[in-house]
Formats: sequence, C-alpha cells, structure tokens
Amino acid sequence: MRISSLTSKFHAAQRLLLAGIFLNIFLGVLKTLAGWLGYSSVLIADGIHSIIDVVTSMMTWGALKYASQAPDQEHPYGHGKAESLAAFLGSLILLVTGVIIAFWSIRNIMTWREVSLLHPRAKYTLFVLFFSLLLKEGFFQLSKTLSHQLDSTSMIAEAWHHRCDVMISLTAFLGITISSFTGHCYIHADDWAALLVCCIILYNATEILSTSFKEMMDARVSDELEKKIIRLACEVPSVQSAEKCRVRKSGLSLLADLHIRVDGHLSVHQGHSIAHEVKNRLLSANLALEDITLHLEPSEPLL
Repeated sequence: MRISSLTSKFHAAQRLLLAGIFLNIFLGVLKTLAGWLGYSSVLIADGIHSIIDVVTSMMTWGALKYASQAPDQEHPYGHGKAESLAAFLGSLILLVTGVIIAFWSIRNIMTWREVSLLHPRAKYTLFVLFFSLLLKEGFFQLSKTLSHQLDSTSMIAEAWHHRCDVMISLTAFLGITISSFTGHCYIHADDWAALLVCCIILYNATEILSTSFKEMMDARVSDELEKKIIRLACEVPSVQSAEKCRVRKSGLSLLADLHIRVDGHLSVHQGHSIAHEVKNRLLSANLALEDITLHLEPSEPLL
C-alpha cells in the first residue's frame, strides 16, 4: 500500500513537471519576444530565466523517474540520490543564470540608452507580466503542496523556481511601470529591477544548493525524527532501550540505523523476532522510512 501510494505521487509529480515544462517554453518565448519588442531588459531577463527553467524541470523529471526505481544488485540502497543530484545541478544552473543577468543589468545601467521605455509598445508588456504572474503562482502552489507530500528536495526546488518567477514578474512589473510612466529620469529603472531579480535568483539558488548538498553528504535529517524512532522502538515489548539512531535521506525516502537493547539471556531466535517486530512497527509508522538496520545489544554488560 505504501509503495503504491508513493508510486502514484511520483507519477503526479512527473505530470506536473511536464505541464511546467510546456508552460515555461510558452512563457519564455512570449516574455523574451515581448521584452525585445517593448525595449525591456528585465522582461528579456525574465524570459531567459523561464527558458532556463525548462532545462532544470527536465532534469528534475528525469531524476524522479530514475529515483522511483526499486533497489537492484548494482544499487542496493536504491536510486534516491539522483533526486538530490538533480536539485544540486539545477541550483548551479540557477546560480550561473543569476550571475549572467547581473552582469548584463550592470552593463545596461552603466551605458546610456537612446531608446527608452517611453515607447508605446512598452506598456503592453505589463499585460504579459500579469498573465505570467497568475500562471506561475498557481504552479507554485501545486508544486509546493506536492513537494511537502513527497518530502522531495528537487520538487521543492521546482516549486521555488515558480515562486521565483512570480517575484521576478512583480519586480519587472514595477520596473517597467516606473520606466514607462515617469520619463527619462528613470530610464534605467527596469535595469535596476533586473539586478534586484538577480539577487532573488541567487538567494534561492544558494538555499537549494545547500539543502541538496547536505542530502548528498548524508547529513543528519532531524533530531525530532530520531527521538520519535527511538520512542516507537521502545514501545515494542521486550525492548528495554534504544540508542545510536542515525537517519539519512535518499531521494523521497529515509534510511535509518538503530541500536536496541534486549535481555541478554534471550535466544537468537527470540532476539530475531523482536528485531522484526521493531522494524515492522517503524516501517508502518508513516515516517517515510524505506529501510532500517537494527543492531541488538544485551542489556547486561559482556564479561
């Protein structure tokens, strides 16, 4: 039942990612073209960012598909690290994109432009931004909900890509409005807005980069989860105590190690039965645990 539910969530995530890919292609072309026709640097930057998002979404889609495969002989711990790797690479692409747009914006700020956003066509770019903003906010809400259900770093990254686009569109809307309606004194307002957009992109990229790197390095998941696992294990009859709990994240699931203390005079068969009971209890506790390795220790010190 748990595997079936996880598979259905995988498929739901992949469908949402495919829809997001087509949306980013459409919006990327639309915003880039509108920015070129409307003389808006920030809208062109927004369009380029949407096109880059197509690459990261395709990487996330492929990673989820690969991570959903069952463990095999070559990968006994499963393929979950592919999900963290996709988030890591996606954040690097986002970082590079932010730096490129930043250099472009600074160059425009330092260069006087003869063509300003006072052109009548510039005002029409505001409708493109408003349309993009509504669509992207909707995709952010959907992706965020699904990412929390799956506890997926790559889907969280995907959700924040959409929210980043919303923030970019809001910033661009402000920059273009100022440049279009306030005259030549604020001709570089949209370039400054593009530079602010870069700060948003770089901040989100570093946050995702840090999270995905920690997962790839098997960083500790959380103290609360470890305490909960220990508490559940101690609720099993014949388990006197539990300790040395270690949990690491692998894709959408968790792998854990745990030491439990039992009566040292029990037979091997009895100890084995207790270990199975503890394992079954933890795997059925809705903790996203895929597997747990148990080590039995006697309650009496060895002589």
